[in-house]
Amino acid sequence: MRKLIPLVFAVSMIASACVAGGDNVISVGPEGTVTALPPVTTSTTRGDSASPDPTVPPESTTTTLPPRPEGVVTPETVFEQWGSVNGLTMFRGNPTRTFFGTGPVPGTAPDRLWRYPENPMTGQSPVGREPKTWAGTGWTGQPLVHEREDGRTELIFGAYDKKIHFLDADTAEPLRPPFDMGDIIKGTVTLDPDGYPLLYAGSRDPRFRILALDGDEVREVWSLHANAVDGMWNDDWDSNPVVVDDMLYVGGENSWWFAIRINRGYDDQGMVTVDPEIVYQMPAWTDELFNLLGRQHSVENSTAIFGQKAYFATSGGRVVGVDLSDIKNGNAEVFFDWWMGDDIDSTITIDKDGFVYVVAHADHEKTNNTAARRVREVDQLVKLDTSVAVGDPLTSVAPIIWQVEIPAARGQDTGAWATPALHPDGLIFVATDSGDLLVIDTDTGDIVWKDSIGVNAWSSPAIVGDTLVIAVNCFTGDSGIRAYDITDPLSPRELRDLGTGTKTLTILSKNYYGWFKRIRRGVYDLEPKARAHVESFDDILGMHRSRLAAGPREDEGGRQGGGQGVSRTPSG
Repeated sequence: MRKLIPLVFAVSMIASACVAGGDNVISVGPEGTVTALPPVTTSTTRGDSASPDPTVPPESTTTTLPPRPEGVVTPETVFEQWGSVNGLTMFRGNPTRTFFGTGPVPGTAPDRLWRYPENPMTGQSPVGREPKTWAGTGWTGQPLVHEREDGRTELIFGAYDKKIHFLDADTAEPLRPPFDMGDIIKGTVTLDPDGYPLLYAGSRDPRFRILALDGDEVREVWSLHANAVDGMWNDDWDSNPVVVDDMLYVGGENSWWFAIRINRGYDDQGMVTVDPEIVYQMPAWTDELFNLLGRQHSVENSTAIFGQKAYFATSGGRVVGVDLSDIKNGNAEVFFDWWMGDDIDSTITIDKDGFVYVVAHADHEKTNNTAARRVREVDQLVKLDTSVAVGDPLTSVAPIIWQVEIPAARGQDTGAWATPALHPDGLIFVATDSGDLLVIDTDTGDIVWKDSIGVNAWSSPAIVGDTLVIAVNCFTGDSGIRAYDITDPLSPRELRDLGTGTKTLTILSKNYYGWFKRIRRGVYDLEPKARAHVESFDDILGMHRSRLAAGPREDEGGRQGGGQGVSRTPSG
């Protein structure tokens, strides 16, 4: 069973980790200075004397991943950096939404390196007819970070001051003038992963834009108005676009989903060009769901892609799979259509086997009896096999491999808003609306560990190496960032849970008797002389072996290990 050690941790790149409590988010210090990610490719800048090829991006070589067919997201790319750009270019890093960066994450609570800006980033934008002031960054809010050709590490994010900001990650110095999007920016922007100087972003104003980054100032080169189609519900662009080769996929709160061929290139002066073409678009609702739920069918989560299949979900609880195998010719087909019963704002994640993980939160179940019955039937978190024939989307449970109930607690609703984090060792980490961090075995659906992180846990956990980072206590005065050591063996924290005393860490690290051998951070083994001595204390050894077999005790903070979660696999 995997063990975890909570460590208090804060990072400069978390622009908006919590819904509230922004002053308590501490920025990263020298030990955790943002550094360039290990290169996947080596980029070569074009010489001034040669005319650029108008159809190809900057040259790149020495990829670490096997070649993949055009337009295909292969299993080898799961958990890996996407494209030729050295950095984090989209929400959750790649089309399967499973890459979070490479760190390293500091082992201790870092000091603040910088804070930006001096005054809060705020903007006025109404909700319905009611005026509202928004502050910070929003849904999803994750910044981008990448290594530029001039060697500087750039941080890019949109905010509620209606601007996209471009900062030096080491100093917070603006590297480009901010770009005004006309209204608040709720979603994570996307940097072109193939090296074209392009940025893709939506706003409430209500346009989805493509921006060029190769001039003295950022410039708009194309936009799509939310009212270009006969939509419903709203006109925001919360979804983060995903780019696979020359295709872009994005959904809108207008309840439509789009596949756009970007047609990227360069002109004779070496300036980037685009000639976008919407090759496929579809409404996100069905007549049956419209009759059942009304107009709420927006696409607020971000499209995930595996193989040649794209997945998105709606605020009406519809989970959709689209076959992209002939998308180059403008042809696509919905091959998977299944109703989860309630609002899905969290982004779908996909593992190396192509299984899909979806989490919903309470909305329709509070007002619609049919939705409430469906939620009781399928729960809030599911692992789906989309190769299974669905049958009736409104009643089928056939695609469910396992399901987990995420109940209401601590005055909060069921389910989760945050996007889960998949781990290569067969675990999925889920932050719930009721304030739990759940660690779930992806093979069985069993909850193998959980911890309390404070209610309204809307921040999505991120995994870097053997460390998980997440915002905690978002509605209290001690909001901040917490890091967990997620290595497998026992650690000082778990030893204390098993009753070894509060001085365990000091005894292990100081090693006064020469008994302990440090394996890595937080992991120790016994020297041979210590093992021989320990064997002479049969009664004490038996007691601790019994406790190990029983698993860690649940403590007052809600930390638990070894238990079974409220999960079940449907029959039939």
